[in-house]
Amino acid sequence: MLRFSTKIAFRLFAIVTIVFLFNSVSAQVNSSPAFLSQDEYITIVKKYHPIVKQADIAIQRAGLDVLSARGSFDPYLGFNSDQKTFDGKQYFQVANPELKIPTWYGIEVKAGLETNSGPRLASESTLGNTSYAAISLPLAKNLVMDKRRAALQQAKIFRQQSYSQKALIVNDLLKDALYAYWEWAKANRINIILTEAVKINEARYQLIRKSFIIGERPAIDTTEAFTQLQSFQFLQTESAIKVKTSAVELSNFLWKESNEYYDLPDFVTINEEWNKIDYSNLPLPVMQDVVTGALSNHPKLKVYRDKMSALVVDRKLKFQDLLPVVNLRASILNNGYNVFNGIKNSGYYSDYNKFGFDMGIPLRLSQGRANYKTAKLKIQETDFEVSLQRQQIENKIKYYFNELAGFQRQIKLYSDIYKNYQELFKGEEIRFKAGESSLFILNSRENKVLEAAQKLAELKIKYLQTQVALSWSAGELR
Repeated sequence: MLRFSTKIAFRLFAIVTIVFLFNSVSAQVNSSPAFLSQDEYITIVKKYHPIVKQADIAIQRAGLDVLSARGSFDPYLGFNSDQKTFDGKQYFQVANPELKIPTWYGIEVKAGLETNSGPRLASESTLGNTSYAAISLPLAKNLVMDKRRAALQQAKIFRQQSYSQKALIVNDLLKDALYAYWEWAKANRINIILTEAVKINEARYQLIRKSFIIGERPAIDTTEAFTQLQSFQFLQTESAIKVKTSAVELSNFLWKESNEYYDLPDFVTINEEWNKIDYSNLPLPVMQDVVTGALSNHPKLKVYRDKMSALVVDRKLKFQDLLPVVNLRASILNNGYNVFNGIKNSGYYSDYNKFGFDMGIPLRLSQGRANYKTAKLKIQETDFEVSLQRQQIENKIKYYFNELAGFQRQIKLYSDIYKNYQELFKGEEIRFKAGESSLFILNSRENKVLEAAQKLAELKIKYLQTQVALSWSAGELR
């Protein structure tokens, strides 16, 4: 009679459990939860996070620096007018519009008109209307490189570096953001496990309590069942708090287009498809391929390469201080306002010209030698830093790769442990139904199943976070 009643009781328990689970599913459907996928989350972070926007501003500023540096090569139109009258006498009157055109190789071309009059005009000035076209050419210092060209080249390099800096910033930001995302996923998974355990134990407690009332169970079983239920309720309360706190951590990376902080609502959750994947059988990337790709494309190394390029330009500029100043100036002149027609008509260039020649050099070249050696030392220093960064990146990739492979093995092992605990629990449940076991042992088996379920979820999350860390170490989070 007791066995028959026990079988009936456990059938009722099974029915109540199914009803609880059905109500749980119905409640989820009615509440219409919204799922936040990893891809959607990353898109929001990359598009609206203030740190990303700041990086975009840095790119815009670098572009403006290039525009500013180009200003050194803008044509310049000027006008000079001068006159003197003293004691009722006009000494001179001068008007000189002029166009200057700087070019890339240090050559400066200029053309202008002069209108000079007055009895006391300077002796080197020509009376009347004249025109000229002139060229200024450095023959030693500033021929290969000068400050204008160096500034423009470095501005272009720094603009390219700003893109690498943004990629580096996004790489670091997405690592932190994805860690928070998977912590949120883990909190939701553990909360689901414990919530289901609470519902099942509530049903079990009610069933055992009824069995006690009709005299089929001793009073100690109700105490045992109630204590188990309270334990799971406590753990579920903790897990619910963890879900909320992890959602707050996640919200740190969620911003609106209007640059306002976005507080993740309670109805937004994560799809549980990630928990159904067998990570132990996923193919691992080829470590050497990851290392090779990182050493070529890692944004941190690109930042250093750009820095090296800028230092090379600076070294070329500093080398100019070791060269003598040798500048040649040549002008063709003409009476009137058309210099080229005047020379064409006269046929004698030698009658309409002006030449100048400058030359000089510091005798000890102290400043030039010091600046050039300093530029070389900066390059050497940066080269050492690049070597160090390359080695650190390679070591991080190897570290996270080994961790990833280790978590795969642990997931496989613990999946088997979890299945074994489930089998032990099912077997103990059968023995309990047959009256050959106690509720205490059944609860102990159930505790092991829940612990294993939580541990397996944590291992999967660690695997996913290590995947993120591996991509981060390779500079692939873009």
